[in-house]
Order: sequence, then C-alpha cells, then structure tokens
Amino acid sequence: MIVASSEVEILRTVLDRWASAVDAHEPERVASSFTEDAIFQGLRPYTVGRAGVAAYYAAQPLGLTAAYDIREVRRLADDVVLGYLEVEFGFTDRPALTVYLGVLTRRVGDVWLIGHYQVSRRD
Repeated sequence: MIVASSEVEILRTVLDRWASAVDAHEPERVASSFTEDAIFQGLRPYTVGRAGVAAYYAAQPLGLTAAYDIREVRRLADDVVLGYLEVEFGFTDRPALTVYLGVLTRRVGDVWLIGHYQVSRRD
C-alpha cells in the first residue's frame, strides 16, 4: 500500500510525543497525547478519558520504554487517521513485551491526538 507521507508524519508526531512521555515515566504528559474522551484499552480493562490513561501509565514500572513500528496507515477523513502498529515495551527487570496497537488519531484544533487506543497481544 502506498501512503501519503502526511499520514505517516501525523502518526509519527503523535506517537513520538506519546513514546517520549512513556519513556520518561510522565503519566500526565502521556495522557495529554489523548483526546479528552479517548477510549483507552491497554492490557487491562478499558477506560474513557485522560484520567484513566494517566492512571494506567502511573501504574507502569519505572524504566518502561516504548518503541513502535508503523505497519499500516489509513486516512479516514480530513481530520482522522487510523494507524496499526507493532510496539515493543521494554522493561528493566524482565523481557520486552511486543504487542499490536491500533490507534485512531483526530485533529482537535491544530493538534493531532489519540482518540482510540487498543492493544492486543501477539501470541
């Protein structure tokens, strides 16, 4: 599939901001990459909104890192981009965990944010 670079750039901008905050263990900054009403599904029950995202990442161990690889991108509307990724979460005390991640990003004003985030295990 050929994807316009602008869609990939949109995802990279959002996901680089997210990964940087994850790596720095800054849960509130992670949450700021999400819309106010984001649906968030990590590896435990889902939440809605930034508070749930912040709580999820606050509970993650220090030293957690996130490295992603974009697999597919689709522009669904002028202000909506869908991404499908493979993400490796690294830990200091155990082997890395690689998962699949689907994100739906939305333009809110002049910034792109994650409106839906869903992780699934590879195994």
